[in-house]
Amino acid sequence: MKRIVVKVGSAVLTQDGTIALARMQALVDFLAKLKEKNEVILVSSGAVAGGFTKLKLDRTLIENKQALAAIGQPVLMGKYAKKFEKHNVLIAQVLVTAANLKKDDDIVRIRNTVETLLSHGVLPIVNENDATATDELEVGDNDQLSAYIANHINADMLIILSDIDAYYDADPREHTNAQALKEVHTIDPKELSRDVTPHNLFATGGIVTKLKAAAYLLENDKEMFLASGFDLEDVKSFAIDKVHKGGTIFTKAK
Repeated sequence: MKRIVVKVGSAVLTQDGTIALARMQALVDFLAKLKEKNEVILVSSGAVAGGFTKLKLDRTLIENKQALAAIGQPVLMGKYAKKFEKHNVLIAQVLVTAANLKKDDDIVRIRNTVETLLSHGVLPIVNENDATATDELEVGDNDQLSAYIANHINADMLIILSDIDAYYDADPREHTNAQALKEVHTIDPKELSRDVTPHNLFATGGIVTKLKAAAYLLENDKEMFLASGFDLEDVKSFAIDKVHKGGTIFTKAK
């Protein structure tokens, strides 16, 4: 049985300023299926967007973002709980901050909590605690948070589901002949220093943060798979059917 961390971003979970319930249901159905033969941990964005559905505040201000996250966390978890209940899957919320991930004692406590939940068949849902994080303490995006979590809880793989369906040899928005790379063993450091270009109002990442997550995991001898969160056929094929049709696997050369 493998231990798999799945991260889903705000671009997938939100649409037109609200939570995209159909996509959330498709995600939950996939995770429930994946959980049948694996230990699964979800790292989910969407708390700020969830709060925004209840109270329209300017999310560029840190105090408003924290307030929206505080409102949105129970909204988000309530929707997850209801959808997972259809599969008889119990979920648990695990909130962390960057400060937690810099302290060995906190890392051990996070790992012990996750281990206990998994041992009882519970699916942990991890998120950065935006309600109390500050600019100085924020992990910055859930791509890197999910990579840290995957490493610290000894996961076998991180799967990132995004509005970016793969890693290309050129920007597909600018180059019509850009080709998706199915397997990547090394990442050019220049790629990691490019500007972050999120595609969604509530997103904080883009391809750069995903490459940083992949580079971190490669350094720690772990794998990462990047695929679309809008159409889950590629990740289903890869993670459940063991057939690599689309998406990109970041792995050490064998």
